Amino acid sequence: MMKYQITFLPSNQITHAPEGTTVFNAANWAGLAIDSTCGGRGTCGKCKVQMRAGANSISDADRKFLSAEELANGWRLSCRAPIHTECIADVPRLMTSPQAALLGYGRHVAIDPNVAKVYLQLREPSLEHQQSDLARVVAALDKAGYSARAIPEVWRALPKILRANDWKITCVLVGDELIAIEPRDTRDKMYGLSLDIGTTTVVGAIVDLNTGTVVAVKSALNSQAPMGADVISRVSHTMMNADGLEVLQSRIIGTINALLDELLAISAIVRENIYECVAVGNATMLHILLGIDPEPISVAPFIPTILESVTLPARDLSPHPSPKGEGAGVRLHSDARVSTLPHLGAYVGADIVAGILATGLARNKDEKIRLFIDVGTNGEIVLGSVKRTCATAAPAGPAFEGAQIKCGMRASNGAIEGVRISDDVELQTIGNVSPIGICGSGLVDAVAELVKCGLVDKSGKLLLRDEARARGIAEKLIARLVEENGVRAFLLAENIVLTQPDIRALQFAKGAISAGVQVLMQYMSVTEKDLHEVLLAGSFGSYINPASARLIGLVPWIDVEKIVAVGNSAGEGAKIALVNYREREAAKRIPEYIEYVELSGRAEFNDIFTEALGFPTVDG
Repeated sequence: MMKYQITFLPSNQITHAPEGTTVFNAANWAGLAIDSTCGGRGTCGKCKVQMRAGANSISDADRKFLSAEELANGWRLSCRAPIHTECIADVPRLMTSPQAALLGYGRHVAIDPNVAKVYLQLREPSLEHQQSDLARVVAALDKAGYSARAIPEVWRALPKILRANDWKITCVLVGDELIAIEPRDTRDKMYGLSLDIGTTTVVGAIVDLNTGTVVAVKSALNSQAPMGADVISRVSHTMMNADGLEVLQSRIIGTINALLDELLAISAIVRENIYECVAVGNATMLHILLGIDPEPISVAPFIPTILESVTLPARDLSPHPSPKGEGAGVRLHSDARVSTLPHLGAYVGADIVAGILATGLARNKDEKIRLFIDVGTNGEIVLGSVKRTCATAAPAGPAFEGAQIKCGMRASNGAIEGVRISDDVELQTIGNVSPIGICGSGLVDAVAELVKCGLVDKSGKLLLRDEARARGIAEKLIARLVEENGVRAFLLAENIVLTQPDIRALQFAKGAISAGVQVLMQYMSVTEKDLHEVLLAGSFGSYINPASARLIGLVPWIDVEKIVAVGNSAGEGAKIALVNYREREAAKRIPEYIEYVELSGRAEFNDIFTEALGFPTVDG
């Protein structure tokens, strides 16, 4: 089969692809991420590239998503651009560092990590003291109060390190495993890595295990994104491609290692001093990380292969596990361990367990009822107190991530994150730069403000100009009501509109979460008056305006002061599990006392969901 050269700008990366391969797939093979939320199925319109040479004919999808001016200038959807000649594609820079909520709810946690460093000054052997090197070390550790089992790598390292350092060494223990022997006293260099592996974003933090101090924090786009915006798309990729699981696992490990490189550069820490990693995420993400087929999660009765916490060598996290060396697994200390927290169910994962740990939900001694919502594609919900707690997940869809929104984008520089409407429109953008799109928090704000000013009615319908004028709406706002190809829209800024379908997408997302909340409240006989607090978690939950969330019906109608953003609670929970092993053991027991409620098994869900699609009545 004929192969053609394709050059990607601005990186000038060159690859060769068989005739008929799409530009989107060629980019993926070359390791380049082109923005997409549908996995290259031609339904999101996000994967546009400018063909500098070799532009293909215009497809129906191109006409749907691209303007006439863009088409004339060579813009095409890369997933609908087959290669039939040598070509040059200019790829818009993908925002690889989306904004993420990096501050948690603030718990004071004692420093008692699973990692320990023990400095030993051993007595040299003699003809009178014929103890083996290993026995000598193990006995000294036992005397210091540590029971440890040495791994083979330690056996091999012992002879030279002991004799080259006057029998003065530091032992590195992870749990009950002696994983390393280091020359002299290195107790001041002991670090761990926490990972919150989201479907869209991965957040990593290096933590000093001696002090609990976060040394460096960074976020990155999950490089699996071109394979789909949500977990169902990722699972579909593993089912439809023979090497799908291997590719997805390689991508997430690549994301982690690239993120780790940035963290090491920021902190000036050596990777060999990072001995343990605690990873959290939803069940699908962690199954893929571990190289486990996630397909059973996606079909009834939705049974994961593993719900339990697991621990394994970091180098084994690879499609092709190999002896320690460069490129093997997650690149920490060569014998570092990676642990995951447990899941509650197929769709309430370790990230929610970590959130429960971070917020102290269900462990508060005041016995007050709290509602925890991780606002995102899957919409995980936990409701309860120390007496009883239930959890569920609502299929909210990707609207909160800016997907399936005409001008939607992830939370990056230039995204509209806040909207205020009075006589005119005021916008707040991430980075305080000119707006280029709208992210989840901005979407919630915009719709809430349109509902409040009367331009969107209770059913979610965006008014026409005559209808708005009849209601006495300000002319400046009426001038922003437009129609594009028969579709109603509101002009937020130049070339940025909020369309009627966008509003419907948000209604679906918030309706699903609201219905999930109501099902749990009915199941537990809880009313709005019983709620002491609503905790909004996750990157999106942390940036959504509580008043706007209440106004659109995303959360119950309680005092705004009781609606609290708790930051990246999953990441904070991972850090807590990293710096205190007793807290980690407590997290492992969380699934034992939380009841999982499957919404698909609740007859009332559909009726409640239909009712929840509308907007609450707004006074004034």
